[in-house]
Amino acid sequence: MERMDGTATDRFDTGRFEDGRARLVSLAYRMLGSVADAEDAVQDAYLRWQAADRRRIEVPEAWLTKVLTNLCIDRLRSARARRERSVGAWLPEPVLDGDPVLGPADTFEQRESVSLAVLTLMERLSPVQRAVYLLHVTFSYGHAEIAGILGISESASQQHLHRARRRVTATRHGGGEADRAAALRIAEEFFTAAASGRTERLVELLTDDATAISDGAGLTGTMLRYDTPQRIAAIARAGFAASPTKRRFAGGIPAVHSAHVNGGPAILFVVGGKVFGAVTFDLAGGRIALVRGIADPARLGRLNEAWRRYEPGPPVLARW
Repeated sequence: MERMDGTATDRFDTGRFEDGRARLVSLAYRMLGSVADAEDAVQDAYLRWQAADRRRIEVPEAWLTKVLTNLCIDRLRSARARRERSVGAWLPEPVLDGDPVLGPADTFEQRESVSLAVLTLMERLSPVQRAVYLLHVTFSYGHAEIAGILGISESASQQHLHRARRRVTATRHGGGEADRAAALRIAEEFFTAAASGRTERLVELLTDDATAISDGAGLTGTMLRYDTPQRIAAIARAGFAASPTKRRFAGGIPAVHSAHVNGGPAILFVVGGKVFGAVTFDLAGGRIALVRGIADPARLGRLNEAWRRYEPGPPVLARW
């Protein structure tokens, strides 16, 4: 057999990396909660792959997983040291359902691991706990493999998984997955009630301990938080009421669509094919337990990329 020259070998090895890129981005997104940060981490892993003596790498997938996971841990530790990701001052980047970055999604735990609720919860876990949980639950690595990736013992891996799973279970709304169509109808009804000023119906749709969070369109340094159904209803009425000022901010007259984002129901505000605002909902027992308002353009990049390829159904409201 004719041996490949250096250029051909590089092309072959680049192809091997690209074949696994989607899986790597998916892992990094779960670790970091941001597609942009995930893609940067994967690019760093690619540079290390290019610089390595690849003839000595027996299992490229395992090598790349180890390198990428530890790059993500380093990023998380650095961010925490700079107080850039403090709990209460951060929201994950929303991703439209169907985007490959949300895979794999065969089991409930795999789908749950990319829910906005669990991505937010990850901030309360240590970087190593986060890595153990995701590698085991989402990518089916055993504890011996995880120990090798993270440089810890198998028993430590088991302990980290137990603690992480306990945290995830404790914060889980309800006992399992909600019916997707029913969840979307609840989100649509919440928007309709808010836009028409029906406070009583809004309060009925919320759990007694509901909370709401907004990123303030990126104009504030911290998240805006609201508690009690009455307070949330008042904020929703004000936020969902159309006005000339909001249309100027949006750059036109928005259409309002419902969609699934990170597996959960969402209301999207769209002008000229561009999403400029997203409101997502966590449900518990058929009612809304958490409302997130996301309008910071830095958090909507991937969602907009996917929306350009998306074929939405009829809008909830054609002219808001």
